[in-house]
Amino acid sequence: MEAPLEEKEPSPMDRSMPLPTLSPAVPTYVTLGLTVVYTVFYSLLFIFVYVQLWLVLRYRHKRFSYQTAFLSLCLLWSALRTVLFSFYFQNFVTANTLGPFPFWLLYCFPVCLQFFTLSLMNLYLAQVVFKAKSKYAPELLRYRLPLYLLFLFISLVFLVVNLVCALLVRMSSAEAHTIVLVRVAINDTLFVLCAVSLSVCLYKVAKMSLANIYLESKGTSVCQVTVIGAIVILLYSSRACYNLVVLGLSNKSISSFDYDWYNVSDQADLRSTLGDAGYIVFGVILFVWELLPTSLMVFFFRVRQPDLDRVSQRALTSASVYQPKGGRESSPGFTR
Repeated sequence: MEAPLEEKEPSPMDRSMPLPTLSPAVPTYVTLGLTVVYTVFYSLLFIFVYVQLWLVLRYRHKRFSYQTAFLSLCLLWSALRTVLFSFYFQNFVTANTLGPFPFWLLYCFPVCLQFFTLSLMNLYLAQVVFKAKSKYAPELLRYRLPLYLLFLFISLVFLVVNLVCALLVRMSSAEAHTIVLVRVAINDTLFVLCAVSLSVCLYKVAKMSLANIYLESKGTSVCQVTVIGAIVILLYSSRACYNLVVLGLSNKSISSFDYDWYNVSDQADLRSTLGDAGYIVFGVILFVWELLPTSLMVFFFRVRQPDLDRVSQRALTSASVYQPKGGRESSPGFTR
């Protein structure tokens, strides 16, 4: 009869090695704390923009202007982001398995709203250039309407491309990576073009003294516009170039930045769930590439008190150097 096999006693080295286990990438309290921080940031921005819109009515500013249009877009954007992060308080899986339209509304549509705000910033600075040059070249005003129609068309293209591609990925059996690649290429190209256009407008405004007078009448200055515009251009261009390079070099997987900015809207189609570590990167990227540039532009379009406006108008009046004799009184913002 064979002797029974003796069980080998584990060596001290084996006893010191922990057994392989599965554990979350980060503790639960970390993701919960980050969710609270993200939600608070977007909620505070929502409240601030809401107060600004209320001040528009309180101070009887124009109800239909670049300021109110921009603030309304930011109000909707911050509301959608707050709702998105609120999902993570209740059901983490629900936020990653939404239906086609809720998915597009919470993940993709906020990116469209940001593109609309960038287009508005372009149109606003273009208007500053037109008004500053209209005193000496009134024929330039005829290009204003075509410019508005051009940016409206580009914004509609951006919106339709995002909506159609998102629905195709969620509702059809088409190759997700191909659709995402097309959408990212179109979206980021438009972002880069708008950033280049904004830089051209900033250059023209910085070179025109009358533009500085006009901006001072609105409670701001060329220096402030240039700094905010330069930061916005840098942030939007960097994220657009990053996504184009990463998605172009990737083979149906994004591993360099995990859940990066376009994972929020486009590359999220390539993933079914969002891991704990990815959730952290997801929030950081949103803060740097979404919350920061939007907050800067909200600060630029904030509502000024009427007292400040009156001081600016007095400064413009004192800045008048030349008035043609017997001629009609010039607009305070564009005296020679």
